[in-house]
Amino acid sequence: MRLDGFDKAHEVTAAETPLGRQTAHHGMTPIGVVLEIAGAGTRIVFDANRLNEISSDPDPSIALSGKVGSQVKIRVGNGWLLASVRNQKQDPHSPGDIVVEADFLGEGQEERLTGRIHGFRRGVTFYPIPGALVYPATSEDLRQIYASDGRSSIQIGNVYPTKDIRAGLYVDALLGKHFALLGSTGTGKSTSAALILHRICEHAPEGHIIMVDPHGEYASAFRSTGMIFDVTNLQMPYWLMNFEEHCEILLTSRGDDRQLDSEILSKCLLEARSKNRLAEQVGKITVDSPIPYLLSDLGTIINNEMGKLDKGHTSAPYLRIRNKLDELKGDPRYQFMFSGMLVGDTMASFITKLFRMPSCGRPISIIDVSGVPSDITSTVVAVLSRLVFDFAIWAREEKTRPVLLVCEEAHRYVPSEKNADGSSVGRILSRIAKEGRKYGISLGLITQRPSDLAEGVLSQCGTIISMRLNNDRDQAFVRAAMPEGARGFLDSIPALRNRECIICGEGVAIPIRVSFDDLEEHKRPASADPSFTELWSSSGGEEEMVLRTVHRWRAQGR
Repeated sequence: MRLDGFDKAHEVTAAETPLGRQTAHHGMTPIGVVLEIAGAGTRIVFDANRLNEISSDPDPSIALSGKVGSQVKIRVGNGWLLASVRNQKQDPHSPGDIVVEADFLGEGQEERLTGRIHGFRRGVTFYPIPGALVYPATSEDLRQIYASDGRSSIQIGNVYPTKDIRAGLYVDALLGKHFALLGSTGTGKSTSAALILHRICEHAPEGHIIMVDPHGEYASAFRSTGMIFDVTNLQMPYWLMNFEEHCEILLTSRGDDRQLDSEILSKCLLEARSKNRLAEQVGKITVDSPIPYLLSDLGTIINNEMGKLDKGHTSAPYLRIRNKLDELKGDPRYQFMFSGMLVGDTMASFITKLFRMPSCGRPISIIDVSGVPSDITSTVVAVLSRLVFDFAIWAREEKTRPVLLVCEEAHRYVPSEKNADGSSVGRILSRIAKEGRKYGISLGLITQRPSDLAEGVLSQCGTIISMRLNNDRDQAFVRAAMPEGARGFLDSIPALRNRECIICGEGVAIPIRVSFDDLEEHKRPASADPSFTELWSSSGGEEEMVLRTVHRWRAQGR
């Protein structure tokens, strides 16, 4: 048998420690040897009898050692190398042996007397050699490894398979290099997102968080700790849009006609902005400058340009723009943005309110865009996202506080090339993903379809929190974005239970599997699935319910 020398090796190891054979109870019994070494991982042979012996150990970490997803430690000089088991197979030439592949996670020093790990750090400095002994990682080892190490962290759950080792996320690393929360529908993704944001708000009550909520789920979760904005109170000034965003809303033509329409709109919009006395104070302005202007002035300028005899083309493009402008002014659904009351210079107060500056103990703004007309939802999100980015650029000399921008259903706003519709929101969010951390902007992406995200965006996320993904394409996409050392954890993504996740990247010491904490009822988003059996087993009041629904439908409001 391949591991016949284990007993003798164990006697030497135990004799070297003051605790003698008692160290067997501290995970000091070797369970395997290294067969082969590569740059990122190793092949190990385990003694099946030894694995069976420790499977009843009271320490759950020791009991699960050698299983897929468990951690083992390898002796390297006076230290330990930690590895995660990726797969198992029986050795066909020696039925009592189990051959596994494991990924290196990091290394630490050996605690004297106990043989446990301390001073753990990610990465590998010294590699073992074939024949090096392999030991189970104990709960005390894992507790040392997952300790916050003095860095600011938030606790979100327990490390699998333990019940008492807390899983923490390093706040600065999590937010400083963006993060993504992924998971199929029904895995508890929304509740987990609320949990993480609640923990961040508790950790930093004077923070600045903006969340784009496309379904109106999170208002109930943050009503007491944040500010809720929707079409009834958002009051977003239309003149904050840049020229590209104006084109998305006001131009309906395509092809050559759109090029002509955009030239006309650019000339008329610049003239309308120039009428404001702020333009004189600022000096030279552009068509993108956030200078207030009157919608009536823009309409008048378009009419004047249309009436000129030397315009060189027909009146059709002017009519298209003016008719669209009249439609926006007259449609009550657009009043949150195109109201005549929004022409005042409210830019500073709008940013102060939206960015929570000061926070006043309510660090998060929930932007509920579920009531925004679908044809301009992307543009509204683009304006909000660009405001965050532009504010960070122009406030750089002020050493302003960082802002976290969280996008739920991110694949709608940053789609892949095959799904791209050319909207500006995808470009600005992609730019934030690539450049935002230089300016103190953190991006949090939440999506159930990571394969539909723009290819480069997920790779910009320093921390990936993946819940169960049922789709093969999504699994492959996440596998390509995760670091090499997390491959063993990736294979367990389809087998995760609800409210379980794999976390890897900058926000954690090493890749970990986490069971999320339960969140109090009043802090949960309104995303629970309806109970068909319960709702279909009672009747009464349906007619009144239909009438109330029709009224809200017609009024286009809640």
